[in-house]
Amino acid sequence: MKRHFFYKTFGTYLVIIILSFFVLNLFVRDEIKKIMTAQIEEQLMTSARLIDLNSPKDISRQLQQITGISGARVTLIDVQGKVFADSEKEVAGLENHIDRPEIQEARVRGRGKSVRFSKTIGVDMLYIAIPINEGATIKGYVRLARPLHDVKEAGEKSYNSFFLALVIVAFISLIIAVIFSYRLAAPIKEMERFTEGLRRGTTEGSIIIKTSDETKKLADNINYLVIELKNRIRLANEENSKLVTAFASMTEGVMILDADDKIEAVNRALSSMLASRYEDIAGKTLLEAFRNVELQQAFLKFKQTGQSVFREVALGDPEPVILNVSISGIKVESGNAKTMVVFHDITRLKKLERVRIDFVANVTHEIRTPLTAILGYLETIRDGAINNPEEARKFIDIILKHAQRLNRLVEDLLTISRIELGEVNFHFEDVSPADVINNVLPVIDPKAKSKRIEIDNLIPEKLPLIRADKDRLTQIFVNILDNAVKFTPESGKVSISAEETNGFVLVGISDTGIGVPKEEIERLGERFYRVDKTRSRDLGGTGLGLSIVKHLMIAHGGKMEIESQLGRGTKVFLFFPVMK
Repeated sequence: MKRHFFYKTFGTYLVIIILSFFVLNLFVRDEIKKIMTAQIEEQLMTSARLIDLNSPKDISRQLQQITGISGARVTLIDVQGKVFADSEKEVAGLENHIDRPEIQEARVRGRGKSVRFSKTIGVDMLYIAIPINEGATIKGYVRLARPLHDVKEAGEKSYNSFFLALVIVAFISLIIAVIFSYRLAAPIKEMERFTEGLRRGTTEGSIIIKTSDETKKLADNINYLVIELKNRIRLANEENSKLVTAFASMTEGVMILDADDKIEAVNRALSSMLASRYEDIAGKTLLEAFRNVELQQAFLKFKQTGQSVFREVALGDPEPVILNVSISGIKVESGNAKTMVVFHDITRLKKLERVRIDFVANVTHEIRTPLTAILGYLETIRDGAINNPEEARKFIDIILKHAQRLNRLVEDLLTISRIELGEVNFHFEDVSPADVINNVLPVIDPKAKSKRIEIDNLIPEKLPLIRADKDRLTQIFVNILDNAVKFTPESGKVSISAEETNGFVLVGISDTGIGVPKEEIERLGERFYRVDKTRSRDLGGTGLGLSIVKHLMIAHGGKMEIESQLGRGTKVFLFFPVMK
């Protein structure tokens, strides 16, 4: 419609004007000819009637005068058709006129008319004839003739005048058509420009049309619809923003399947859950994306029943992600049903559940073992050993040993609990890690010497100071060094190093001990967790040392990292923030 509407409107008017011009031209030309011919015919008929008032002799005598007055050729014909007088020709050379059409018509009807080509003068002639009567008897005929080139000339003059007027009217009509077409097309073009701007998003405000016809009403309707549309778009955008924000910020992973059961969209949480295991899953089916039988069976059950399906699914190997999966339908107005799959990551909960189960089992075992020994020896003493002082003392020593072990266990549990609850009071001060380690080594040396284990202290003296509780820092190093010596075979080696790196003082303690399997490293630091439970208990300890170290490092703003290879030793790295 950009320019075409104006041309279409103007073209319509132009076609109407041209057609009107040709139709008028076609009919007016003939009509003028008919009118002029009728006028001449009437003039000739009047002249003929006037001539008929005289006698034939008088007519013959005054023939030239009559011709001059009427402007026509006058011919007198008797009843047999013989010409006895003619204003232009000698009668002797003229043929009988009884068979002429105008004469025959005059004889029958009292007046006759004929138009035909005159061979005598070589032009079209109009012939008028009336009978000459004496009473009821026809005595002859009076015929008047006039050449039609006069009619043609008069018609051409009249037609030319009319044609000129028609051209002027057509020109004025074209100007009016241009103006009217422009005025009709201008508001429509303005509305087209306005709506095009809306489509491209470059137009603001309302359209203003200065008319009072239907285009004004149409513009008002467009403005109303634009306002309504903007309001609805604003509301839709707000709702969409809320949904997108909710979709993106959900901690649960959400996946949308389209009507063809292919993955249409996933939120950020699900991408984070699956990023390391699955990539580029968009446009795939669940089976193609995950290759998981349990998930596919749950989806097929949903498709069969149409009811929401809940299932626990493990995705990935060797360390699977445990997910609670909910599959339900989404109702859409288009009728193309979509599916929403919600993934809730319960891997950590499962790990915590496993830790809880292990903790209960381990703490039960740790408590039951000394309690069993205590109860057994007490029963033995009660059953008679008390009467043997030597045996009774021995049993009491064993009972005391197990009771002390139970006490250490309870103390360690209380320590961890107080640290977690924030009930431990830390006295932070500027501490040199080298000084603390130098004070700890004399405590560890006797046990190391008993196993011929060499302790290599490589800590430089000029290390940055750290903010720490000196007693708790001592407890950290004692636990780590004690473990290193405990799990290192005889004639092994324990090395201590330290350096400043990235704003931390990094203390590394490595040994040449039994090591830890790779899959077990992440569980070191759990309460009562032991890699080799039998051997660990034989070596003593409560199984809470690394857990205490882990919590104390967190309290100091640091962290603990462990590297180990089975049979090749273990390295423990302690990161302490440098004092600022």
